[in-house]
Amino acid sequence: MKNLIQFFIRYSIFFLFLLLETTAFLLIVHNTGFQRIVFLSSANSVAARMYQSSESIFDFFKLKQANMKLNEENADLRNRIVGLQNELIRIRNMQNDTAYIPAENDLQYIPAKIINNSTNKYKNYITINKGERDGVAPGMGVIATDGVVGIVKTVSNKFAVIIPILNPEISINSKFKSNNYIGPVEWQGEDYRFANLMDIARHVHVYKGDSIVTSGLTSTFPEGIPVGTVEEFYLGENNAYYTIQIRLAVNFRTLSYVRIIRNNNQSEWENTEKTAQMPTPND
Repeated sequence: MKNLIQFFIRYSIFFLFLLLETTAFLLIVHNTGFQRIVFLSSANSVAARMYQSSESIFDFFKLKQANMKLNEENADLRNRIVGLQNELIRIRNMQNDTAYIPAENDLQYIPAKIINNSTNKYKNYITINKGERDGVAPGMGVIATDGVVGIVKTVSNKFAVIIPILNPEISINSKFKSNNYIGPVEWQGEDYRFANLMDIARHVHVYKGDSIVTSGLTSTFPEGIPVGTVEEFYLGENNAYYTIQIRLAVNFRTLSYVRIIRNNNQSEWENTEKTAQMPTPND
């Protein structure tokens, strides 16, 4: 208590100054119209900035939830669209005494959130928060709103690891949207924004800006999903094939949500092709 009294005595001049300044300020604000308006305007401005800042913070967390919900709704919408398309096909086929839908159209989309992602390595991987219990299995294709992401590699009960295009272990069977000419898209391990379209013969007409989409010739991806656009190309005088660089449709640096494509006929499709590749026994 003695120390507290000594403290106030030591700084009594400062506290007196502070008290007089506060009293003078209050008298000016309360008794002078102009100063009162200036004070209230300044106070309102500060309060508005504080509210705006707090609202921005709340909006950030709301946006995260909104994006997650939007991804789930997009997946649900794709499932409904596929269902409606298949129902139309079934109705048309019933007129021809058949009631089945094409095997390549029997698809289901599973929404997922990315929980780990790399773009600066030679072999990049993506981890998502969906696994075997959600219907995810190795070999399934993965897409985002803008286009192709990659292929599921390994799965646990709750998680899955994706090999994205940004990994030389995989290639995406693709084609020109304009002329259906087919070639694989492969990453060269350099810029996360670009990959190369391979095996395009010199007689094919190539133009900058050409759209590259999935070919639909594998069980992993349906036809027509964006892969990228032609950025630049080169054809040497003695070269049989183009060197084509494409700008990928997906920005992997900002990727947060994906959708896994479940082809309900994938196992049968792949097993049938494997059986056909087995050597024929001699008679």
